[in-house]
Amino acid sequence: MSQKTMIEVSDVTMRFRLNNDKILSLKEFVTTALRGKLQYNDFTALEHVSFEVKKGETLGLIGRNGAGKSTMLKVISGILKPTEGSVVCRGNVVPMLELGSGFDFDLTGRENIFLNGAILGYSKEFLHEKYDEIVEFSELGQFIEVPIRNYSSGMLARLAFSIATVVNPEILIVDEILSVGDAAFQEKSKKRMLELMGGGTTVLFVSHSLEQIREMCNRVVWLEHGNVKMVGAAAEVCDVYDI
Repeated sequence: MSQKTMIEVSDVTMRFRLNNDKILSLKEFVTTALRGKLQYNDFTALEHVSFEVKKGETLGLIGRNGAGKSTMLKVISGILKPTEGSVVCRGNVVPMLELGSGFDFDLTGRENIFLNGAILGYSKEFLHEKYDEIVEFSELGQFIEVPIRNYSSGMLARLAFSIATVVNPEILIVDEILSVGDAAFQEKSKKRMLELMGGGTTVLFVSHSLEQIREMCNRVVWLEHGNVKMVGAAAEVCDVYDI
């Protein structure tokens, strides 16, 4: 029996309309718009991109800066709606993209566990039950009671990762998360990722580290200027990309 397809990206194109005018005020913008003089520039971030990810597979996304990787993750996460094409996700999606994007910086770490957990769809009861486990994994200790505006980026990353991976999500979308925090936490988060993968979680993984991609991914999609350059086995695509 063939594996179930968890993510299906079909002919996705993502265009952004950029305004060319250096407009200084809202009044200027409105008057220019009413005169029909606004000038736009279309920027295509993704062009006719198609691929699929099977259940339990870890798919890597590689490409230079500006290749469209982060845009692709946002489209799959439902943060952006594609201009053309479609994305189907069969399962609950936990995106770990912009770390701390679901955080309130005036609240403490403890309060943010409940806020961010709710955004990810976890119930209050579930978060109460898992609270100690989240704090222990994050290694924040007494800092959990401190407003997170005082956190370093590494502390924020540890908290975000600990909340997001406390359950076994069906689909996990990860953008460069394993490169944040100290070496010991990177090792621990990598181990947790491998546990999730072993438990049947489907993972979409972006990293600038080809070593990580080779180690953790089954297959790789290589994006270049918003187009799919190559799809295939991780080692094979990384070898070509690395030349």
